[in-house]
Amino acid sequence: MTRGSGNIRRWGWVLGLALASPRAALAQFSLFEGAPHSLAPLVKQVAPSVVGIAVTEGSGASGAAHAPLRGGKTTPPLTEAAGSGFIISREGLIVTNDHVIAGAAKITVTLDDGETYTARLVGADDLTDIAVIKISPRHQLSPARWADSAAAQVGDWVLAAGNPFALGTSFTLGIISAEGRDIGEGPFNHFLQLDAPLNPGNSGGPAFNMAGGVIGINSAIVSPSGGSVGIGFAIPSNSAAPIVTALIAHGGLARGWLGVSVADPPRGEAGAVITGLEPGGPADRAGLTQSETVLTVDGEPISGADALTGAIASMPPGRKVILGIKENAHISNVPVIIGRRPSQIGE
Repeated sequence: MTRGSGNIRRWGWVLGLALASPRAALAQFSLFEGAPHSLAPLVKQVAPSVVGIAVTEGSGASGAAHAPLRGGKTTPPLTEAAGSGFIISREGLIVTNDHVIAGAAKITVTLDDGETYTARLVGADDLTDIAVIKISPRHQLSPARWADSAAAQVGDWVLAAGNPFALGTSFTLGIISAEGRDIGEGPFNHFLQLDAPLNPGNSGGPAFNMAGGVIGINSAIVSPSGGSVGIGFAIPSNSAAPIVTALIAHGGLARGWLGVSVADPPRGEAGAVITGLEPGGPADRAGLTQSETVLTVDGEPISGADALTGAIASMPPGRKVILGIKENAHISNVPVIIGRRPSQIGE
């Protein structure tokens, strides 16, 4: 009862202040809630670093309609897709999602001021869904800066930016509603969950903290309808930044590979079940067989299929590892020389 009375007094005081001075009431309300008076200064600061991305890609789908060309030849139809990105260097390096530019025949970048450029791919990593592209601007650009996602807390304000539905740069406000979310999008992506509205086309755009630093890359939504229902997910900046650095330096990441397809074991059991092997792959050469279960990698327990994929992919090709293998009730240790993971091929 006392706490309720205190709330009534507080809000009654604010209401009285509003009647006397709307500006003062707004300032006091913002102080209570921790909200800025306006996001306009922040938007003005970060908008030049946000870009829209249009992708032209050949479908290449079998059985698809083909456009006739002279001489009776055919070519796969081209489809358009839209996404977002953000500038990280004055010279034109841009971060986006791999799924935005994967399979692109042409990548067109539109800056916040309306200038358009054709971009080239610098590097991409499908396991983390991160890509870097490059334009050659006619003037120096305004890059975004990385912020420390480890310092972000549930309840912190977040400003999400991007190019939803190819409408152009847009901003939405929300909070970080959860951390470390695993949504089944790969072995490395433990997302920040945002309640800032995200829609198709926001993929690859930045999530800013209130100081204007990038704390995440907007990458996924949960939506039965295909539009925003208020739940979005961003790759944390502390996970993304090292990948971006490696992609700029090398064009890709040399990831380890076993040459197996795997599945989670029955509920209550540990490890990852081998469901298929690549002929001549590392696991096949080591004598592993389908239906065996990988329990450990170099003595570290494996908690499922994604855990095995992540453990192996994070290791350099050529490394020797010891796999703890269970077949029926028998457990053995099997040495395997890790191979190099081919692009777009599962663990």
